[in-house]
Amino acid sequence: MNGETAWALYENRLRRVSAYIHDHLDEELDMERLAEIACLSSYHWHRIYRAIYGETLAATVKRLRLHRAAGEIVRTELAISEIAKRSGYPNLQSFNRIFKSVYGMPPARYRKEGSHTAFEPSPNGKTQNMFDVTIRVIAPTELIGVAHTGSYMQIGKAFETLFGTLYARGLAKPGMRMIGVYLDDPDIVPAAQLRSIACVTGTPDLPAEAPFERRTIDAGNYAVLRHKGPYADMHRAYQWLYAEWLPKSGRQLKDSVMFEEYLNNPRDVPPTELLTEIHMPLA
Repeated sequence: MNGETAWALYENRLRRVSAYIHDHLDEELDMERLAEIACLSSYHWHRIYRAIYGETLAATVKRLRLHRAAGEIVRTELAISEIAKRSGYPNLQSFNRIFKSVYGMPPARYRKEGSHTAFEPSPNGKTQNMFDVTIRVIAPTELIGVAHTGSYMQIGKAFETLFGTLYARGLAKPGMRMIGVYLDDPDIVPAAQLRSIACVTGTPDLPAEAPFERRTIDAGNYAVLRHKGPYADMHRAYQWLYAEWLPKSGRQLKDSVMFEEYLNNPRDVPPTELLTEIHMPLA
């Protein structure tokens, strides 16, 4: 077996394991079971996974469960104890401790005071805080990506496939920028039907065999809001852009898609330090 064939096998195994993790977050994710899905010994598989993704399997599972938990805390009225149970923690105390260590405050306080509350309206219906929005002229940008259908909170599954495949095929480059393209309005389209694409910047000569597809960001003017904090909080930032900034700006929307550029990596920094630039296309 040559090196190219070996990496093709690893690519398929990485994709199987990543899909299984995302689809079974409610279940006990035994590390030995994941090694079985990869068809490799646990001893070798964990080393391959860490070499590709830059974190252990256990760290991936913890990060994804807490990411989902943060979204449920912000967007639902589920009891914190129920969210803790769904996140695989044996008791509420353990969940509170771990969540605070990552998000900076216990989950009940996060629901009331997390960074998402900065975009909530005051009693007069307007957001009290003002946020910096810059107008930028964006050149047409070539992308290569993996399509995702489902909740935008779960686009991480497509990013896992994207980066695992790029590294397995030897296509990953240090200068690639991480971009999410969002095609539907989550306030109108059911979560299960939302379409998005997990992308990196590329060039026309970059091979785009499945599961990749090509995409281009249209050139033009964009309103750019830099958001600092967990991805779970960003829905409120979008609402503020549309409901408050856009009417006051006097600008008109362009018939093009919104996109986000992720300036750092959730594997490298805590959720409270994540930096995302939301791009709204303007006529």
